[in-house]
Amino acid sequence: MRKLLTFLFVVMTSVQMSAQIRGNNIVVTVEPDHKDWNYKTGEKASFVVEVRKSGTLIDGVSIDYAAGPEMYQDVKKSMVLKDGTLKLTGTMKQPGFYRVDVTAHVEGKDYKAACGAAFSPERLQPSTVMPKDFSEFWQNAINEARKVDLNPTKRLLPERCTKDVNVYEVSFQNMQQDYRTYGILCVPVKEGRYPALLRVPGAGVRPYGGDVWTASQGAITLEIGIHGIPVTMDQKIYDDIFHGALNWYWEFYTDDRDKNYYKRVILGCIRALDYIAEYTPWNNKEMGVTGSSQGGFLSLATAGLDKRVTYYAPVHAALCDHTNSLRGIACGWPHYFYYNKGKGQEKQIEVSRYYDGINFARLITDKQKGWFSFGYNDDVVPPTTAWETYNTVTGPKEISPYQATWHFWYQEQWDEWENWLLKQMNLR
Repeated sequence: MRKLLTFLFVVMTSVQMSAQIRGNNIVVTVEPDHKDWNYKTGEKASFVVEVRKSGTLIDGVSIDYAAGPEMYQDVKKSMVLKDGTLKLTGTMKQPGFYRVDVTAHVEGKDYKAACGAAFSPERLQPSTVMPKDFSEFWQNAINEARKVDLNPTKRLLPERCTKDVNVYEVSFQNMQQDYRTYGILCVPVKEGRYPALLRVPGAGVRPYGGDVWTASQGAITLEIGIHGIPVTMDQKIYDDIFHGALNWYWEFYTDDRDKNYYKRVILGCIRALDYIAEYTPWNNKEMGVTGSSQGGFLSLATAGLDKRVTYYAPVHAALCDHTNSLRGIACGWPHYFYYNKGKGQEKQIEVSRYYDGINFARLITDKQKGWFSFGYNDDVVPPTTAWETYNTVTGPKEISPYQATWHFWYQEQWDEWENWLLKQMNLR
């Protein structure tokens, strides 16, 4: 018995030790002199760069840095920091973000940090133009899609159910016969009528687990995939599809508004609300949509097109203000016109306006509540476009930037988001 206990102790200790790798001993920071990272146009922002090892400054450390308007930095230098620190300044005459990127080279490895300082971000305005027939185009598309019966399927997933929540894989027809949208539906076990939340995905191809936790608080949740394939297969299948048939799917038919990949994706979100309304015990009151990155864009599109949505929460929303780069300003992912400034892409530019989160945001009404969050250091979804999108919305809205995040979440940001969603459903 003693030998067994010793063996178990060694195993447990090994597991615990293997879980303790956390962070880096080498840390690079770029700190602005305004705690909220916000400045007025014409003000001078000061930045302090520090490279530390074991919490102390490194002498004679080699760095590269770039500074200037985000995505268009015009200062690039390499140097050795005698005492591990450097002071920089920057300013902007027009609203936008001044970004400092630093890469330190220590013992053969690179360590990075950045700081995106905002200059009068509340004054940022988008470049994209709303086509005159934007609303008509999308309403016609929705009407055509609804001519196709949902013809839903529903399969219980016993291994995912809890004492409080039943979990199902569901599917329903989207914009045409036999083209289906798949998702994970979570419904409270207790009989009753409930608020609903649609969760829409970020870019990629993957399985989904469903939002069991929110459902356990007293809500119906539906987490959907967008690619017309089941969402409970092995990860390798999704990896193969992502690197095969759906490689760069966001580039599919960008010159054709009727064949554009995101047309059926957006319609799938609307049909998901149809499914919730018709086939779940929704209370016909609170209906929400949320997602991050690509999912942030889909949240804007769904809220803009469907007034059943009473609350929406886009987090670092992608696909906003595609044409910003045509005027030399940071544009939203996938940065369609950034590299060649739109040369030879006249048709793509025209079509992009039908798939721009800004134009969907313009349709959101004063009866829909919004919560926006993003990072000032995000180099995938520039904060320039995130602020533009927020400024575009005229209805009730809240903004909660987490300045130091890149294209990821902090735990506090996640918790605030969850609590806001629950509050909109009267569950907090």
